[in-house]
Amino acid sequence: MTALPDFEAWAIFARVVESGSFAKAAEVLITSQPTVSKAVARLEQRLGTALLYRTSRRLSLTPTGQAAYESAMRLLIEGETMEAEMSAQATTARGLIRITAPMSFGQKYLAPLLPEFLDRYPEIQVDLSLDDHVVDLLAGGFDLAIRIAELPDSSLRSRMLCTVRRPLVASPSYFDRHGRPQHPQELVHHACLLYTNLASPNQWLFYNSQTKEQCAVPVWGPIRSNNADVIVPALLSGHGLALQPEFLVWDALCSGELEEILPQWHITTINLNLVTPLGRTKPARVTMLMDYLTEKLSAAPWSHVPRARG
Repeated sequence: MTALPDFEAWAIFARVVESGSFAKAAEVLITSQPTVSKAVARLEQRLGTALLYRTSRRLSLTPTGQAAYESAMRLLIEGETMEAEMSAQATTARGLIRITAPMSFGQKYLAPLLPEFLDRYPEIQVDLSLDDHVVDLLAGGFDLAIRIAELPDSSLRSRMLCTVRRPLVASPSYFDRHGRPQHPQELVHHACLLYTNLASPNQWLFYNSQTKEQCAVPVWGPIRSNNADVIVPALLSGHGLALQPEFLVWDALCSGELEEILPQWHITTINLNLVTPLGRTKPARVTMLMDYLTEKLSAAPWSHVPRARG
């Protein structure tokens, strides 16, 4: 394989000629004088001829150096111009953002936020993919993901927005017909609507923070689904109880269509995270969308934002 040109050394050579000395070039480049001298020496060794005449008082170009200087300066200018253009592009809010999110959350909360974001940044386009399965961001070409879960994958960079409760809920009509359980163990006698995209969908583990008691309950019911939205109509019509993310049932709880029971017993909360691939520089457009979603979702009424410690 042919060795690449020593572009750094040619840029340093151009700065030396422009400034008139190794010392001044080192000052401009914010480096040491020996580093500058070695770069020019590398070029001369590579070319097999001198580029500069050196005296104690001044530097001057050899014929080869004179011929090379214009090209070296052009390389330097073009490199600086390209970096400036790429930097400006990276800090400008334009281009496509590919984002993936869970189905229910994406439909109910993410999609309604996009119009305002696009009003703020009209040169940005958003490609939103909704999927309840965990997708590979790098393989799928995604810039950003919303994940409502723990994040064991160390190949991802994450920002936690908030925690989300999973209350135990049912309709008043269900409770009127079947009674209100007073303890999680009583759930074995109730119809439970099951979200199956969990490690143990047939067992609910409760914790009482007051008594420090834990209770694992085997559950059954007439509906099972890997999409939490599917469970909501059956909940509202009184066909059973369910553990649902609070964001999904918030409106129904506020209107009284659903009731929470056993509030002193807790199911482990889940985290709402923004996730990006590790090792990839985030364009400005992705950072702007992350900041926007942080602003909006952290202020949601069902959002529980951890307080910073002292």
